[in-house]
Amino acid sequence: MEHFGILGIIPPVLTIILAFATKDVIVSLFLGIVSGALIAAGGNPFMALMRFTDLIADSLADGWNIRIFLFCALLGGLVGMLTKTGAAGAFGRWASAKLKTRTSSQFMTAVFGIIIFIDDYFNSLSVGTVMRPICDKTRVSRAKLAYILDSTAAPICILAPISSWVVTVMSIIRDAQGFEKLGMSEFQFFIRAIPYNLYALLALLLVFAVIFLKRDFGPMKRSEELAARGTLYNEALYGPASGAEETAANKAAKPADMLFPIIVLIISAVVFFPVTTWLAAINGGDVSSLSDAARSMTLGEAFNNTDSSVALCYAVVFTITATYIYYLARRLLTLKEAGEALRGGINSMAPALIILAMAWAIGTIIKAAPEEGGLGLGVYLSELVRGGGFPVWILPAVMFIVSAVISFATGTSWGTFGIMLPIALPIITTLAEANGMAQDMLVHASMIVCAAVIGGAVFGDHASPISDTTILSSTGASCPHLEHVATQMPYAMFSAVCACVGFIFGGIFLSLGAAWISALAVFAAGLLVLPALMDKIKQKG
Repeated sequence: MEHFGILGIIPPVLTIILAFATKDVIVSLFLGIVSGALIAAGGNPFMALMRFTDLIADSLADGWNIRIFLFCALLGGLVGMLTKTGAAGAFGRWASAKLKTRTSSQFMTAVFGIIIFIDDYFNSLSVGTVMRPICDKTRVSRAKLAYILDSTAAPICILAPISSWVVTVMSIIRDAQGFEKLGMSEFQFFIRAIPYNLYALLALLLVFAVIFLKRDFGPMKRSEELAARGTLYNEALYGPASGAEETAANKAAKPADMLFPIIVLIISAVVFFPVTTWLAAINGGDVSSLSDAARSMTLGEAFNNTDSSVALCYAVVFTITATYIYYLARRLLTLKEAGEALRGGINSMAPALIILAMAWAIGTIIKAAPEEGGLGLGVYLSELVRGGGFPVWILPAVMFIVSAVISFATGTSWGTFGIMLPIALPIITTLAEANGMAQDMLVHASMIVCAAVIGGAVFGDHASPISDTTILSSTGASCPHLEHVATQMPYAMFSAVCACVGFIFGGIFLSLGAAWISALAVFAAGLLVLPALMDKIKQKG
């Protein structure tokens, strides 16, 4: 038996329904996994719970997975130290002396948000508290500040190769059925898929468009008009502003203290990607020294064949060590404070780490064959869509919409990654093979479908009123939460519509160029007509 048939759809569907009903992704994933284990165990609840335990343990026993798990935890510790020093405040004080206009303060907020790509929570809170006084001085509305914070949090984290978001996506894609047919590493897949991530890139493009072209529309335009007259947020309509904790004040901190760990992390990751490949060649007995290994392959081959989990784990350990010593030497932290900051940062990652482990587990039970204790859902869905003549061209748009709905309802992208990617990849690889696609077209189709899932998941994290990042962006900007949601929603929906159009045309022509031309055409037309159109709607209303 290759699969359990229609019963295999129960775990992901149950997870989605429970996520909608409870808004608790961890509980929903747990019950989804247990339901799958119950089916695989023939209805025996004791065997099902034992299978659940084994799934979690086996996922963490995998060398690749445990390194990704450690990378995410240690990245949280690094952010904890960075937060404790008050270096972000020093960077803000340095920047404030150079920012005199509304445009420059908005632009610097966006740039600052892009620089802090390693963590979305730290991004929203630190950039918000640093830039809020500057934006207040230049009469930028709190709603606009919150929007820029939110749009440079999740959309940036999913594009930066060195972030907990990206390694999570890579780990799920790597284990998804059908990935082995693509003939590349998970890191190669991610890097090549960046241009396909239409939603995240369009969301960032819209930030700079509204900053420099001043094409605000909808409730945001009204908030900006009030700010220009001195009212930074609309308390009468949306209630009081969200509270925001001030970043740690430390007069000894300098702007370079914030940039130091980020630069070290980037440099060490770039160095360890090829070094990891060379070390693997030495351990495999192919060569006897690092220099021989470097000469035995091109630098491009070393990057392409790297084990990204090993390289990133080395990089974050090296960065934490260097940053720890640096902050102690600069007397920004004491030994006790540094230890507390590390522990606090790691603890803050606990919910994300639980979701990550659950995502691995549900992916395993969906993918594995019945003789291995799984449901074989990928095989069943592949047979179903192949036999039903499901058109390939519509799949990216469908996956984008479904992922967007799930993530918006649950407020989390990580849970959506875990549910949707193990379903999407086997479907598209099977459909591509059934349609006789060449290898390069198979890769293209897989990238655009996975990017559609990722983009839809990021949309929910970006726009949902119950998303952690949305709430923290309101808090960091000290903006009424309802005002942030109301003013950002038209912008997020606009980016989503443009991305969906791009996924439709990209699917029809199986062309990245067609996807971007169609998306940008809608994007440009929208910026031209939406401000006036929404003003007319307001007047009629």
